Amino acid sequence: MSDSDGKKTLGLRGSGSRPGNVKQSFSHGRTKNVVVETKRKRVVVPKPGAGKGGAGGVAAGDASRRPAGISDAEMERRLKALQAAKARESEEAAQREAEEKARAEERERRRAEQEVKEREQREAEERARQKAEDEERKRKEDAEAAKRAAAEKAAPKADKTAGAPAEARGPAGAAKPAAQAPRKAEREREERGRGTKVRNDGGRRSGKLTLSQATGGEGGRQRSVASMKRKQERARQKAMGQIEREKVIREVQLPEAIVVSELANRMAERVADVVKALMKMGMMVTQNQTIDADTAELIIEEFGHNVVRVSDADVEDVIKEIIDADDDLESRPPVITIMGHVDHGKTSLLDAIRDAKVVSGEAGGITQHIGAYQVTTDSGAVLSFLDTPGHAAFTSMRSRGAQVTDIVVLVVAADDSVMPQTIEAIAHAKAAGVPMIVAINKIDKPAADATRVRTELLQHEVIVEAMSGEVQDVEVSAHTGQGLDELLEAIALQSELLELKANPDRAAQGAVIEAQLDVGRGPVATVLVQKGTLRQGDIFVVGEQYGKVRALINDKGERVQEAGPSVPVEVLGLNGTPEAGDVLNVTETEAQAREIAEYREHAAKDKRAAAGAATTLEQLMQKAKDDETVSELPILVKADVQGSAEAIVQAMEKIGNDEVRVRVLHSGVGAITETDIGLAEASGAPVMGFNVRANASARNTANQKGVEIRYYSVIYDLVDDVKAAASGLLSAEIKENFIGYAEIKDVFKVSNVGKVAGCLVTEGVARRSAGVRLLRDNVVIHEGTLKTLKRFKDEVAEVQSGQECGMAFENYEDIRPKDVIEIFERVEVTRTLD
Repeated sequence: MSDSDGKKTLGLRGSGSRPGNVKQSFSHGRTKNVVVETKRKRVVVPKPGAGKGGAGGVAAGDASRRPAGISDAEMERRLKALQAAKARESEEAAQREAEEKARAEERERRRAEQEVKEREQREAEERARQKAEDEERKRKEDAEAAKRAAAEKAAPKADKTAGAPAEARGPAGAAKPAAQAPRKAEREREERGRGTKVRNDGGRRSGKLTLSQATGGEGGRQRSVASMKRKQERARQKAMGQIEREKVIREVQLPEAIVVSELANRMAERVADVVKALMKMGMMVTQNQTIDADTAELIIEEFGHNVVRVSDADVEDVIKEIIDADDDLESRPPVITIMGHVDHGKTSLLDAIRDAKVVSGEAGGITQHIGAYQVTTDSGAVLSFLDTPGHAAFTSMRSRGAQVTDIVVLVVAADDSVMPQTIEAIAHAKAAGVPMIVAINKIDKPAADATRVRTELLQHEVIVEAMSGEVQDVEVSAHTGQGLDELLEAIALQSELLELKANPDRAAQGAVIEAQLDVGRGPVATVLVQKGTLRQGDIFVVGEQYGKVRALINDKGERVQEAGPSVPVEVLGLNGTPEAGDVLNVTETEAQAREIAEYREHAAKDKRAAAGAATTLEQLMQKAKDDETVSELPILVKADVQGSAEAIVQAMEKIGNDEVRVRVLHSGVGAITETDIGLAEASGAPVMGFNVRANASARNTANQKGVEIRYYSVIYDLVDDVKAAASGLLSAEIKENFIGYAEIKDVFKVSNVGKVAGCLVTEGVARRSAGVRLLRDNVVIHEGTLKTLKRFKDEVAEVQSGQECGMAFENYEDIRPKDVIEIFERVEVTRTLD
């Protein structure tokens, strides 16, 4: 190929269009230079070693071999470019070689895996074949043993036949061989087992052809393996002279009502036999019907079993309280609950202890869930903390936190002192009978006054050590970290005095702190283990729900295999969302857990029905009367966790008075679904979502049916909106404002008008649109409106005090001089709920 100067060029590698390609130029058969083509430009570099400079390049003084206008620096740069192109080429080659090697290794690995899989499959087939051969060999051995036993039993009969008289022998008068006797006896037993009548025809039918013989036995009905085994077992027992085993007398537990099939199962009798016995008693029932305990007792006695009468509540006997021996008890971490008024710094104080940022994730800066955390102090002590909300609506949460705790840390803000929820927390701690430690928080603020806090606590019988009492008090600051070490020391000291112990080697028992419905994980319960050790795979019952522990997750989000006493964990694997505060108990079998959960569910349903049912005629009439006089605001509540839903329902029950009330149609946890929208549309109720959202189908359905969905993240806003909506159902209050008085001086009779009173406005103002009352001797004799109000001959809207006017009443003319007219206006005042 030729370049632009007519020089002949030879490509050293590949195509000349790629960067770094090198071409060598020739002119008249002698090498002059090297041409390097890059992506953007063409560089001409003298061939290394071509001149007097040797391999290092062109000598500085050899200007005749260097192209005109190119300096030493340019030559150096071009040489470096050439070397860089070669280096890139070698790197690419090495990279291709590495990739090829990796692909070869991957192919080798897959080939090895395939060989391992094929070898395992061949081994499994070999094991299955060997197992089948062993079973076939065992079956044949059992059959041979049965034949030998039958032959041994038939041998005496053969001996007796050999010694019989000539009349008992064959037709020729010769005795039959002794060896034919066992075969004949065996054939007779087989025919007798098939129900065939055995005839001693001397073998006259042996030569006849049967259908089975003609077809070779193919296509006929064959006996199953189980039938053959039963036949062999019967033959073996008959040969050994065994008799039928005696009937097993069972203790049959009989509840108040039982299904026929379950009764047969408990007696280990056939269902058909039980149904037949009931029909003999005149009861036409099937196996799926329920019979009462008295009838079932008669059936049990007829079948010869013993009756043990139990109640439905006896199913919970499997989770009775177990008293642990002192030798089995081991020390456990204390459970500390942080309690106090809202915005007094409870969560911030716990964050400072944990060195975390939990408060930053709370909506509105307030805690609305119970948080469970475990902290390891610098001294190595392990502490379990519960953080409870301080809002007034979360009373039940604080009560639940106080019931499962060992120590209560009462947080009081030094600049705010004792508040209503502080007093409530003190009451909960005293009711639970747990020791208390007062943490005076926000001590770094300028308005902090710790002495005032200690003094106000005296009013509630809380005497701190600084006031010569027994309750420990520590001044702390969650912002600066002041006093945190002293607080942890006080907690450690209090826990040592309590000597907290538990038995980790027993079935676990714990309390549900919080429960929620997670979209990806299903029902999730935060459980504080109190006794025993909860392990993955345990079967448990909690309230009206049951399940199997699928996973345990600690407070750091890590998956653990087990949780001992005083350890808070999230439990996955429930069949439904339990109530916050329910007790978790581990059971031995899933059947026990399911039976307990179903009993509790039925009991709770009956209790709810009994609470809302009217049993007498007076109650029915009163309920109907109340429904007519009381206006209801129906709502649906869906929350993220069970504790929040419980707190919202309790707050809604407190809204209302004798005229209006809020009715929660349904409350639950999890996202708002299409079913919730359907219930809200049928009831004309809005849907309140607390930290949850509606799914796509629910949103579309709500838009189509006009159902209002409101989302909230702070409980204050939800309560205020519902209270405002309920206030709109209140009838407006009519208020009267007295605006004036007038005295009748004389009465005139005017044609086409009637009697007209000549009046003097003595006080205020008289208006045409206002209402009037006629007073005679300070007694109201008429109340109505004005027909006319005139000043001289003109109709006017109002008359000021001290002026005379004429008034005529609408549909009333019994007016006399010296009567007093009271003028007033009615104003509607909108009422609100407190």
